[in-house]
Amino acid sequence: MTIRVLLADDQALLRSAFRVLVDSEPDMEVVGEAADGAQAVALARAEKADVVLMDIRMPGTDGLAATRAITADPELAQVRIVMLTTFEVDEYVVQSLRAGASGFLGKGAEPEELLNAIRIAAAGEALLSPAATKGLIASFLAQGGGADGSDGARAHSERLTALTGRETEVLVLVAGGLSNDEIADRLEVSPLTVKTHVNRAMAKLGARDRAQLVVIAYESGLVRPRVD
Repeated sequence: MTIRVLLADDQALLRSAFRVLVDSEPDMEVVGEAADGAQAVALARAEKADVVLMDIRMPGTDGLAATRAITADPELAQVRIVMLTTFEVDEYVVQSLRAGASGFLGKGAEPEELLNAIRIAAAGEALLSPAATKGLIASFLAQGGGADGSDGARAHSERLTALTGRETEVLVLVAGGLSNDEIADRLEVSPLTVKTHVNRAMAKLGARDRAQLVVIAYESGLVRPRVD
């Protein structure tokens, strides 16, 4: 299966570099290029993209608005979005994940990191390494995230009651940035069992992917950051 990739960035030179890299891989192809968010939404629909590499900051409709538009469209439910950032964590990253992005990647990432990110996103996983998760949490808290009595926090907290004890346990570990294999080792179960629990948690919580599970875990207050 060939992964259909859409490039959304206002810098033509960067798009060209990404195109050469992606098209060099036998299992993926670039199906379109967009210079702003509005074009990205239109092309995602027209070209049936699997993964969108989406720059956050673009003129006109930015990457955040485009992400919201794509994830809100039932016909684009299969589209996964990887946000491209100048810095690993910036003021828009948390909003992007809340909007349904599968994760984020720095523009200075190595070529293999970018290609791996596309494959991970296409597989329905999230780009949230332990280091990235730590940065995400810091940014999230700086914006006033967490269980603060808000309607959003209460709604997430109420939905958590639908989870089984093991699903809740797995959610906590996902929020800590652990992979399925690492969770399996911690709980002494198989990775397939962990994947099943993660998928059930996503279904019950209405999360598109693993990235949104992390946001829900912190917004609900289920998980709170440790103070070093």
